[in-house]
Amino acid sequence: MDDRAQTPGRLRWDGEAGAVGPDLAPVPAPASFAVGTVWLVLAPDSPVALYGLVVVALLFGVTMVLPIGGADMPVVIALLNAFTGSAVAMAGFVLDQTALIIAGMLVSASGSILTELMADAMNRSITNIVIGGFGTGDSAPPEAGAGGAPAQARSVSADDVAIQLAYARKVVFVPGCGLAAAQAQHELGYLAKLLTDHGVDVSYAVHPVAGRMPGHMNVLLAEANVPYTQLKEMDDANPEFPQADVALVIGANDVTNPIARRSGNAISGMPILDVDKAKSVVVIKRSMGHGYAGIDNELYTDPKAGMFFTDAKKGLTQLKAAVGEFVV
Repeated sequence: MDDRAQTPGRLRWDGEAGAVGPDLAPVPAPASFAVGTVWLVLAPDSPVALYGLVVVALLFGVTMVLPIGGADMPVVIALLNAFTGSAVAMAGFVLDQTALIIAGMLVSASGSILTELMADAMNRSITNIVIGGFGTGDSAPPEAGAGGAPAQARSVSADDVAIQLAYARKVVFVPGCGLAAAQAQHELGYLAKLLTDHGVDVSYAVHPVAGRMPGHMNVLLAEANVPYTQLKEMDDANPEFPQADVALVIGANDVTNPIARRSGNAISGMPILDVDKAKSVVVIKRSMGHGYAGIDNELYTDPKAGMFFTDAKKGLTQLKAAVGEFVV
């Protein structure tokens, strides 16, 4: 039996099998990249050095990003944007193009600042995210409920949710990746306006890493002409959840998972939106599927949470029509 320790999510070279496994130590790639760079500098006319460096750089990039998952992915996207700016600036120096240098430096600086802000919001250091392999719970088994049996989710219909929304005093919308995938920001804006005109206090709780990239939700909601005053960042939104009659989650997963408050899982320590503290929770989602972290979301089986299984755009359209029957 092979008792060699393995770190989940890291790649390794299996010397006996002669193949790359899921835990390859990320040392050879950067070392080869450094050697190839020196070789190319000493022999700039060598095609072998050039093509070899390109191959090693590609391998280095893949092995660096491959182990990273979970809600860390938006941070990595911001970091790669910063790298892109640095590459453009370096090309500007080589080509003696001032415009490339300035543009590259601006992109690199803004990407670096955004990466740092995102990492702080995740309660993680950039080093820990890139090197530590955090967020590699894609193969984690589903957690069981009490007594070892899987917890059951409660399904609700559009009319059930519409009644809650129409008679609520305060509603908090929690947009996520599912909203972006369905391009349902306009439908959400229409529903929110209908509730606002009815006298309901409406706000949006936006997690720093919600969506597929940093700031994704802010851009989508701005496109739908959502009033900026209704957008709440995580630190401002969390104190409002206990006063919310309904928290409507649209496609958000890991950023609402209460399991992050406990240790020993892929998102331990990650700041989350306290959706589970609302008086009632409704989740619009096509299935009980996992998010980036690959673990079950305990919010979905919370006794006060209801699952509205549908596409975000279709579901919000149904809710707008159903709510209209109660508020007109």
